[in-house]
Amino acid sequence: MATAKKLTENHLTCVICSEVFTDPATLHCHHTFCKSCLLKYINTQPEAVQAKSIPCPSCRQQTSVTNPDSPVEEWVSQLKPSHVIQGLMDDFGPGTKGVEEHLCSVCTKQGKTTPATSWCSVCDVVYCEGCLQLHNVMPLLCDHEVAHLSDHTKTKVKRRFMCQVHRDKPIELFCKDCKKAICTICCSIKHRTCKDVDTIESMTPLVKEQLTNKIEQLRINMAAINNNITWRKSTSQDVKSNSQDVKDQVIKTRETVMCAILRKEKLLLDAIDKATDEQLHELHADIKSQEIELQMYQQQYEFTANAVTSNCEMDMYDVYESMCETSTDNRDTDNRPAAGRVVFTHDLDKLSKAVDELQLGEVEVVHGVSDPESSPVLHHTIDCKEAGDGKEPDLFDVTVLTVDDIKVVVVADCENRRLKTYYTSNFKSFYNQLLLSSEPWYIANLCESQIAVSVPDSQEIVIVNVTPDPVLLSTIETSKQYYALACLSPSQLAAGTWRQSHSVDILDMAGRILRSINTGVIRSPDYIHVTKNNNLIVSEGVVKSLVCVTSEGDAVFTYTPTGVRALSYPRGVTTTSTGDILLVDQSSHKLIQLTESGQFVRDVLTQQDGLNCPLGVSLDGDGLLYVTSDRFVKVFNFYRR
Repeated sequence: MATAKKLTENHLTCVICSEVFTDPATLHCHHTFCKSCLLKYINTQPEAVQAKSIPCPSCRQQTSVTNPDSPVEEWVSQLKPSHVIQGLMDDFGPGTKGVEEHLCSVCTKQGKTTPATSWCSVCDVVYCEGCLQLHNVMPLLCDHEVAHLSDHTKTKVKRRFMCQVHRDKPIELFCKDCKKAICTICCSIKHRTCKDVDTIESMTPLVKEQLTNKIEQLRINMAAINNNITWRKSTSQDVKSNSQDVKDQVIKTRETVMCAILRKEKLLLDAIDKATDEQLHELHADIKSQEIELQMYQQQYEFTANAVTSNCEMDMYDVYESMCETSTDNRDTDNRPAAGRVVFTHDLDKLSKAVDELQLGEVEVVHGVSDPESSPVLHHTIDCKEAGDGKEPDLFDVTVLTVDDIKVVVVADCENRRLKTYYTSNFKSFYNQLLLSSEPWYIANLCESQIAVSVPDSQEIVIVNVTPDPVLLSTIETSKQYYALACLSPSQLAAGTWRQSHSVDILDMAGRILRSINTGVIRSPDYIHVTKNNNLIVSEGVVKSLVCVTSEGDAVFTYTPTGVRALSYPRGVTTTSTGDILLVDQSSHKLIQLTESGQFVRDVLTQQDGLNCPLGVSLDGDGLLYVTSDRFVKVFNFYRR
């Protein structure tokens, strides 16, 4: 257990099996694996066997084999571990011994088992105290460097650098052509045609410098990989959470469908009850009539029978005369039509087909707009032209809220002075509106169900509750005509007005100006967006620029591209979950993606995607992108093709 711990602590583990190396082999890329693990991996790569090379499981770099015609097993068996790995294995591997387990080399030859205490770096032999004293008094040996075995670091540093081919020869030279440390014999035999051979002493500082640089690069790579691992672990949690959310949506959809079926079932059951009640009412009325008629006949029967048996002729003739006047009807009195039957008519084949064709929805993997390899696909389009509109809609802004699990699209229709909401519930689409005193321009999200809307001509900012229908909560009167609007914090709004001196006003929720933030080249902000870092991104069509500043007014960047990427009339702006910026360019009919620092990434949407004079842009929690285009809101998903 102690050996395994030492090996693990010194990174002597195979990344394939995650165990301590067994018979390690190092590839040309310097990655090391267990030979058995490497052999199993190669056998799963038929293209590598065909190419007669060994692919690294970590970096995919190819390692050529000495004898390509030999079996794969021989390819792997001929691989050797690096000197570093072998040295660590020698120091920490199962064959290593503790200090108390080393035996004096001299005493061992004499058949003794005396514990060794010291090691000579020149002789490369361990000695006990007695033999060390003899070693130190010999004239040829007294100058040798000796280290105590307990000082592992010192013994490791002083280990002699010996040739692996000529074991009794020290390494003294370095062949730059072959990039290999060699002894003098190797130099005279195998490297005599090489042009650049130098001494180890002169090469050591250069090698150390290069390795130091390599260490720094590896440190940077390790930090980057650690960041990637952290991000992917976080993403894994997001994927799991998203999976559960999607499952909940499927269950909710199924419940909605079941509710619809149960409603239809109730209608049928109610129809059965109604038909049954009508039939029973009719039958009960008939029974009552028959009972009355029966009672009348019973009275006549008793009256007539008494007259016949009374032996009174007068009574008998009286009854006879009255009977003649109301003669008994001997016809069948039960001549009413029989009661009907309630039947349930259905077409099982048609019903089965309808159930088979029923689609609760589709499950698919979509990628965010931030992924530069993803492509937009039109998901659906919302037509914002309504019956009560006096003019063609002019949609200045759009936002998306989720209220009680219902996704609500809110648009500001400037021309018709309306705030419009669109949503779907129980498979039905709904539309509602809020008529304002003047034209609404821009929308700022305050919380999950509340928005602020600028109404500049009335010098107002209205607070609206989305239920999901729009309900006016309050009106904030302002001292200026504010157009651009964003939420800086729960208690502060960022607002911009025309003809303002290159700044954005920060307002409290009563409309009072707390301070102003310099916006550089932006004179009259058209759109304002607050990033997750609480920076302000401001656009203005006239100056053809996008500016990012901190909430204190410090400049972050100004985006004013030239040439083919020059902006024509920048308008709506938002950011993705990864911090990327999405900017609408109205006159060029584009949606542009920038990095968080304001570097161009790509044109996400163009006129070929159906954009025409886009103004507002918004993203929802599912990664759907909403862009206003003329009187429509176009909704896009993103997929990797």
